[in-house]
Amino acid sequence: MENSPLQLLTVPTAPYPDQRPGTSGLRKKVYVFQSRRNYLHNFIQSIFSSIDLRDRQGSTMVVGGDGRFFNRTAIEVIVQMAAANGVGRMIIGHHGILSTPAISCLIRKYKAIGGIVLTASHNPGGPDGDFGIKFNTANGGPAKEAVTSKIFQISRTIEEFAICPGLRVDLTTLGKQMFDLENKFKPFTVEIVDSVESYANLLRNIFDFAALKELLSGENHIKIRIDAMHGVAGPYVRKIMCEELGCPVNSAINCVPLEDFGGQHPDPNLMYATDLVDSMRDGQYDFGAAFDGDGDRNMILGKRGFFVTPSDSVAVIADNIFCIPYFQHTGVRGFARSMPTSAALDRVAKATKIELYETPTGWKFFGNLMDAGMLSLCGEESFGTGGDHIREKDGLWAVLAWLSILATRKQSVEDIVKDHWLKYGRNYFTRYDYENVDIDAACEMMEDLEIMIADKSFVKQRFAVEDKIYQVEKADNFEYTDPVDSTISRNQGLRIIFSDGSRIIYRLSGTGSDGATVRIYIDSYEKEQIFEDTQVMLAPLATIALKISQLHHRMGRSGPSVIT
Repeated sequence: MENSPLQLLTVPTAPYPDQRPGTSGLRKKVYVFQSRRNYLHNFIQSIFSSIDLRDRQGSTMVVGGDGRFFNRTAIEVIVQMAAANGVGRMIIGHHGILSTPAISCLIRKYKAIGGIVLTASHNPGGPDGDFGIKFNTANGGPAKEAVTSKIFQISRTIEEFAICPGLRVDLTTLGKQMFDLENKFKPFTVEIVDSVESYANLLRNIFDFAALKELLSGENHIKIRIDAMHGVAGPYVRKIMCEELGCPVNSAINCVPLEDFGGQHPDPNLMYATDLVDSMRDGQYDFGAAFDGDGDRNMILGKRGFFVTPSDSVAVIADNIFCIPYFQHTGVRGFARSMPTSAALDRVAKATKIELYETPTGWKFFGNLMDAGMLSLCGEESFGTGGDHIREKDGLWAVLAWLSILATRKQSVEDIVKDHWLKYGRNYFTRYDYENVDIDAACEMMEDLEIMIADKSFVKQRFAVEDKIYQVEKADNFEYTDPVDSTISRNQGLRIIFSDGSRIIYRLSGTGSDGATVRIYIDSYEKEQIFEDTQVMLAPLATIALKISQLHHRMGRSGPSVIT
């Protein structure tokens, strides 16, 4: 406890016009936060001001991040401002480190009014990289649009912020730190908690750790390779997978969180998780997985690098959901996927007579369904999978779900997926990302596309590529009415649906820090030809997608930045 009460200040400031949070919060280059006066302070104050003062007073909040550059600097400012804005207690991860799933877990455990997540997810880190700030509400999930819109409106008119500049927190020591503040009856409390323990305890109550330990370190154990990509998942992998479940320490790589992720792009896909992909090729490992910067995304690989698409991953988990003890106890209330995700999950939902929800991209839409008791399992094609145990996607949960299936079925990853295709047919799926394109050109292209597909004559149009003919059955701009509160989300992506069920989807993505990203998603169902190459099978639809949009010509690109 400090000897004399710490002074609270109100500091004049001027607004910035560009602090609109995207689907994953506010993401900018680090230099924006460093070089623009009070840029960080303005946005943090806008978050606090969006919460009613009566709710803020004496409340608990959680803060932590993925360990990227600027993480600790931001935490110090957030704590100083929380104290000055009436928050009574801050829960912070040791050294400021908390995975996004762990933050969701802690918000729910401590009944906090919310949490501030410091991450730019799978975007690069370091002084020249990205930084992000996301506000999660009391359910542990990302703030809904009404809240993020309110934060943005406040940020556009902000005139001052409150701060306690003399407050200094020691992030290295576990336990409580108390601070007397002027004009406050109760001390302000900061609690530094073990980054892993509460979250690990949650997982112990979901999975059969004894069965997983036998699978990973018993007499006939499988060999696995886990790549944390120098993100926040490293400490969780070491504690849960290695110490608790008995994986050899050398089976977990890149497990030390680094401010620049070792100069790598912490994105768990075939292009960026090259350490893992390369090490899986020779067949010495039966199972491989990688996580992104903040630990909420995952990639699953089988022996010799057999790739499980995220769309197939959530469908396979759904079909084997009772391999997870948690769902044996709770039952299954519903499945959901984001609209661009392949329809593989739909086929499992139909066969099992479980309700299927198709939502816009963004985990907050799943959270609303979970809060209403309507949803148990969900996934996105962007390497996100999760259950209703928290309100965020959860990389490690997905890995333990897969290992639970392996432990029960005693088959390889590849055999499990191929059996799934034999049972349900296969949804071939790919995504083309065109990153850092000119935002005006991208918006113009999307507007022209929408005008084209909205024309009545577009429906029933036929497109021929080689010996394939595709006829348009439906075309629209996806709109979602939330079945819980009837809120409507418009302009969620342009869809062209063909008579055979194949789909082409165009979206402008909002998770980058500069420029725009145009994404094209292609999804095509096959009942018979299920063991073919994805890009070969989808080549005709890709040709049609590029022809309709004229994307290469309009964006000045010869091809996509990333194909997944």
